[in-house]
Amino acid sequence: MTSVIFPAAGVGKRMHAGQNKVFMEVAGLPVLVRSLMAFATCPGIGQLIVAIGSADIDRARSLLNSITGLGKCIVVEGGSERQYSIRNAMKVLSDDADIVLVHDAARPLVSRKTIEAVKSGAIKYGACIAAVPEKNTIKVVDDGLVVATPDRSRLWAVQTPQGFRRDILEEAYKKAEEDGFLGTDDASLVERLGIGVHAIMSDYSNIKLTTPEDIPIAESILARRQEEKS
Repeated sequence: MTSVIFPAAGVGKRMHAGQNKVFMEVAGLPVLVRSLMAFATCPGIGQLIVAIGSADIDRARSLLNSITGLGKCIVVEGGSERQYSIRNAMKVLSDDADIVLVHDAARPLVSRKTIEAVKSGAIKYGACIAAVPEKNTIKVVDDGLVVATPDRSRLWAVQTPQGFRRDILEEAYKKAEEDGFLGTDDASLVERLGIGVHAIMSDYSNIKLTTPEDIPIAESILARRQEEKS
């Protein structure tokens, strides 16, 4: 069985929403609901776990309990860092869960194709991430001075979900805690074990909602998808 963890405890200051951005609506539905619904309809997904700030726990539970089609969602208290939120969520993983996906709650546009590909990749390889080739030229800057231009052909922009065999992810978190290591994503913790992490092709519409400008972009993507269906 596959369990999915949704870190959602970030303050989201850059969104200037006056609330946790996962409660903001995009095309009539809260971001959190859209993110969870994307996974709830996929076969083999047996558990949805949301890690959110303590002040938002009751609100999140009330919201998710009101939505049909989500099944039973577990809401746990998140931490001061993304890594701590996921660690808390891992404590309530089902005994039946052998694959764990981690997905940003603020990425409501993830496609079923990407979810299925990452889930399959986790089963096949043990560790994988959704990503897309970088389209921009990237510069390494030190104190305002450009010091390097990496080869763009080797650069990928990392997204979520990220998928792992449960034992691998648990070992990665155990090692990170022992070493006092704080990573920017789950894959960076797994990489420290010397385990290869495979990149799975996603799509550029799988954006993370970070600033106010992202909301109309997301709604435009949803409108385009609806037009394609009709």
